[in-house]
Amino acid sequence: MRILFLALCFVLVFSAITSANGADTNTVSSTVVTDKSVPTANSPSVVVNNSDVCKTAAAGAVQTQILGISSGITITDENCERIKLSRSLYASGMKVAAVSLLCGDPRVWDAMHMAGTSCPYMGAIGSEAEEAWKQNPDMIPEGSVVLAKMEQEEEKIKKSQGLTDGQKFLKFVILGMAMHSGIVAFAP
Repeated sequence: MRILFLALCFVLVFSAITSANGADTNTVSSTVVTDKSVPTANSPSVVVNNSDVCKTAAAGAVQTQILGISSGITITDENCERIKLSRSLYASGMKVAAVSLLCGDPRVWDAMHMAGTSCPYMGAIGSEAEEAWKQNPDMIPEGSVVLAKMEQEEEKIKKSQGLTDGQKFLKFVILGMAMHSGIVAFAP
């Protein structure tokens, strides 16, 4: 695959260098007219017309004197999918499941927490869910501003309460060196 790519690049560069006179559209030689124009690469039309599909389209093309390449893709909008799935669950009467699905987005999780209505946690709602979220902060969606603030507060509490992990390790190393050299140290 790599060799094919390098060969293709070589051909493209070589053709660009050797055709310095450009693309003459018509050359008249006695009575014969020869058309030398290069055909263009056309991008495929990726049509996403349905409003119930959470996808957008992107297409592009590159053309040289010898080779033309074009491609098209669709891009999935995960936020759109989340909203549509939540609406379907809500319409089916599954209100807690609909809110839980939306709470997978860190912005929604933060908004719910700041409003004082915690997102459901494994079937628990209300104050039970709030306690469960506090006990399991690793389940909070990544990117949550509230989680970052909670982690900062925890770090401040740890620093004010005692030695940090680095300080404990340093103390361990110093005591180990003292014991190794035969010095008896009494450290609390």
